[in-house]
Amino acid sequence: MDINFNKNEDAIKLKIAEMKRRLAVISLGGGKKKIKKEHSKGKLTARERIEYLRDQKTNFIELGAFVANDMYEEYGGCPAAGVVMGIGYVSGKQCIIVANDATVKAGAWFPITAKKNLRAQEIAMENNLPIIYLVDSAGVFLPLQDEIFPDKEHFGRIFRNNARMSSMGITQISAVMGSCVAGGAYLPIMSDDSLIVDKTGSIFLAGSYLVKAAIGENIDNETLGGATTQCEISGVTDYKAKDDKDCLDRIRRIMSKIGDRENAGFNRVEAEEPTENPEEIYGIMPEKRDKPYKVRDIISRLVDKSEFDEYKAGFGQSIICGLSRVEGWAVGIVANERLVIKSKKGEMQFGGVIYSDSADKAARFIMNCNQKKIPLVFLQDVTGFMVGSRSEHGGIIKDGAKMVNAMANSVVPKFTVITGNSFGAGNYAMCGKAYDPRLIVAWPTAQIAVMGGAQAAKVLLQIEKTSLKSKGEEITPEREAELLKTITDRYNKQMSPYYAASRLWVDSIIDPLETRKVISMGIEMANKAPIKEAYNVGVLQT
Repeated sequence: MDINFNKNEDAIKLKIAEMKRRLAVISLGGGKKKIKKEHSKGKLTARERIEYLRDQKTNFIELGAFVANDMYEEYGGCPAAGVVMGIGYVSGKQCIIVANDATVKAGAWFPITAKKNLRAQEIAMENNLPIIYLVDSAGVFLPLQDEIFPDKEHFGRIFRNNARMSSMGITQISAVMGSCVAGGAYLPIMSDDSLIVDKTGSIFLAGSYLVKAAIGENIDNETLGGATTQCEISGVTDYKAKDDKDCLDRIRRIMSKIGDRENAGFNRVEAEEPTENPEEIYGIMPEKRDKPYKVRDIISRLVDKSEFDEYKAGFGQSIICGLSRVEGWAVGIVANERLVIKSKKGEMQFGGVIYSDSADKAARFIMNCNQKKIPLVFLQDVTGFMVGSRSEHGGIIKDGAKMVNAMANSVVPKFTVITGNSFGAGNYAMCGKAYDPRLIVAWPTAQIAVMGGAQAAKVLLQIEKTSLKSKGEEITPEREAELLKTITDRYNKQMSPYYAASRLWVDSIIDPLETRKVISMGIEMANKAPIKEAYNVGVLQT
């Protein structure tokens, strides 16, 4: 190994250590005092509930752990948006688990909390996955009610999705393990099974204080909507549990009796480990995002037996396409090449840029995978499409549109891993968030933005200088340098994978060594949803 390999390895391991440090803080939710308070009530925390519920010694992928990172600071922050969610196994059944974190603002819903819950439901609906809700929430965070209440993708969409999933035959199980108030009370009742924990769980449209204010009635919360009331008087809930563990055990028993459904029939054989060492990815990925590397070296460390059947290997080399397997699942891989390549015509093709021939090749490969019913995996490290007169005259827009059309209309499931840059229209063509990947994750080395930081900062600097000059302000070299630093720092922060994960532009930031697990579990869940529509790309310019 050369010195650059060692430098790269050290750099990415530092990024992974930073990621784990942040996750450790987030996992404490509202902090140790709040956790202790929950325990004093005889309650488990959201993460403890999930850990107890899910099958031990099985994989679990937490999604959205970094959601709300560095947001809502004026309200004291909102770690993980006050809700923990992920894909795991309960009684041998793969499912989505969503748990309100009562240590974070009593589990209140911030605007981004609704977005995160909607993402969980979207995954369940796309993949016919059972979904389990562990409810413990004070309801909408009132200071921000205008940002969560009335719009299409706000709080009410959750109950619409409850109804839609019920009509689709997707199992929904809700456990009221703490507060469940106001509009939120509809979620457990619109589920197939609703459980409530005695003495700690309560469910009502309005609590005792609001009842007193509204109609003058004096009543305590337990009598109003506790487990005995809702199980034995109203019949609102189906099962009464004596404590958290009893409730979670009941959920496991319900899950164990769910029958199997028709699957999509994606091809799988016995999994085999890569023959190339996956840990060498750390040394292959450059410390700096503008440095070249061979993406085939990354692929060979992600796929079974390091076998990769490359498609059109000598053509359109700025995108690498080919067939392989990940933990036994057949996959079609579309990856950006980061080397500077000389094309057959003698032209230099720069790494991370999509050229006309590459876009054309990728479009055909994507169509081919749809024809063969092979799930697609996109490895993004892209700076965008090639610009300039030669590209424009060669029809780069037409070829780029062809690739986007083929990808956007795919009926096979798509999975996106942002390994490096994800800039501009390259993000779109390589199946960014807007194009419905079943899962989209980022490595700590990812950068997501309209363009690279250096270029963007210079453009933004010119805009700022023009604005200041119009106000009569003199721009000295020192002032210009100060402005450039401020703009660059702000833009670089927005390019960070944590900025993207905070806003749920990506589902998770992962260690590169977790990539195989994410893809495998993703295809396993996608396999539960048979493909019902034919593949049709519509109108293409030729």
